[in-house]
Amino acid sequence: MADEHTAREIGLAVRRVLLAGREMQSAMARRIGVRVTDLQAVDHVEAAESPIGTVELAARLGIRSASATVLVDRLVEAGHLTRSADPEDGRRVMLAITDHARVEVRQALAPLIARITTITAALDDDQAETVLGFLDDIVTAMREPTDHPG
Repeated sequence: MADEHTAREIGLAVRRVLLAGREMQSAMARRIGVRVTDLQAVDHVEAAESPIGTVELAARLGIRSASATVLVDRLVEAGHLTRSADPEDGRRVMLAITDHARVEVRQALAPLIARITTITAALDDDQAETVLGFLDDIVTAMREPTDHPG
């Protein structure tokens, strides 16, 4: 178990990771010519375990449904997302990332992924398992407030 000083240092390191992630996201959005919220939307659509619609996307981004509709219109027009009717509910629109956007995002992330791969390769199996468990716990902790509003 980490002592109080080490726990504080780890907390500060997590904060630095989060800040660096935001900085990277802003730089990446500029690089591919979209707004940060647009990039976040593309990321949510790609990362979703099952297809999502505009209302779901709005909830994930913390924006109003009308704002999400404008955002989706912009991303469809730019060739980053497609819309299609939900086969089970024709009134519902499903969103998907285009191959073009997927390639563009992967190319933009390639240098970072290469650096992370190099860092990860230096870990032994026990270290990798510890880091993975720690990161999963951090993700769970970060999602908890949104899972339980109040």
